Amino acid sequence: MKIFLDTADLVEIRRAADANLIDGITTNPSLVSQVAGDRDPKEIYKEICEVVDGPVSAEVVATDKDTMVAEARKLAALHDNIVVKLPLTEDGLKACRAVGTEGIRTNVTLCFSVSQALLAAKAGATFVSPFVGRIDDISGEGMQLIHQIRQVYDNYGYDTEILAASLRHPMHVVESMLIGADCATMPPKVLWQLAKHPLTDKGLDAFLEDWDKLGATI
Repeated sequence: MKIFLDTADLVEIRRAADANLIDGITTNPSLVSQVAGDRDPKEIYKEICEVVDGPVSAEVVATDKDTMVAEARKLAALHDNIVVKLPLTEDGLKACRAVGTEGIRTNVTLCFSVSQALLAAKAGATFVSPFVGRIDDISGEGMQLIHQIRQVYDNYGYDTEILAASLRHPMHVVESMLIGADCATMPPKVLWQLAKHPLTDKGLDAFLEDWDKLGATI
């Protein structure tokens, strides 16, 4: 499963990229607004693309099809790594089909049902982003949606990749792997939690304590 980092923070992106732990980046207007200050968001997208050798999702902010298409073209022209995020609305699906015919890769976002995911695949989306955590927040079962989309896509041979999104903790990531999501995007905190285990820390402390007793060096 591909691991994407869900952030526009270049410090965190460089940290993960230097460790070769991530395959791409997802952003959204909220994440960009947290780090942009007075900078042009387009410059931030280009910097991220220079750091990460993989898909970098950049989202349109228009709501009508024609303006979405125009914005998608501008975003895609920034760098070959750019994947254009489009909302899962009627106009978003129309824009997805239109820019897809031009070779622009797309990430259809804000997916909350299997029927929406089916339409995204039929519109030719490169990725679909079901929001697991937000479904959990309203007492739904977000991971069940990932399972249903996986079954539907496998039933009919759709190529759209399932990008499990809004992942809040390591178990969301583990469950995404077990279900067969193609990708998972997570905040930096969750990525680094994946590497942590109390038994690893305990074992390392014991090894180092015993080594110190030797009074030796390597």
